[in-house]
Amino acid sequence: MSLKVVADLGGESARPYYVAIGGAGVPEHEGIQVARTAPYSIEDMLPVVTKTLSPGPVERRGLSLPAGFQPLFIVGDDPLSLSWLAARSQHLLEIGATGLAVNAQSAATLQLLLDAVPGLRIDPVAGDDLAVLLGLSHYPALITHAGVEQ
Repeated sequence: MSLKVVADLGGESARPYYVAIGGAGVPEHEGIQVARTAPYSIEDMLPVVTKTLSPGPVERRGLSLPAGFQPLFIVGDDPLSLSWLAARSQHLLEIGATGLAVNAQSAATLQLLLDAVPGLRIDPVAGDDLAVLLGLSHYPALITHAGVEQ
């Protein structure tokens, strides 16, 4: 009795996956290759671009987040964000805020932000979803459990 092909929808061969089960007669070099073996670095995350956020004024408004919410701030590698960080760095340190760089072109421009607030963490993160969630269109902004402000 022979097999009947009912449908052949194309697609990719499963042959590379056979290496994992061993003894299938598939040489190692034909198997699935792990794309990366080294840990990711900050440079791997750059540039980061958030299309829905740009530098500009942010109106203060209230929020009702849980009291344990850790304050966070949103910045970019633009002159407005750098001056905002310089003016607010002490307050950001006091409240233990964490930063999100939503627009940063390079490791060098991200470093300028980090140098403006020594001791605070700023990670490059696309902020489109956060912008929609909070109804933001501009930054820099500080988000606490009580509200959004600039």
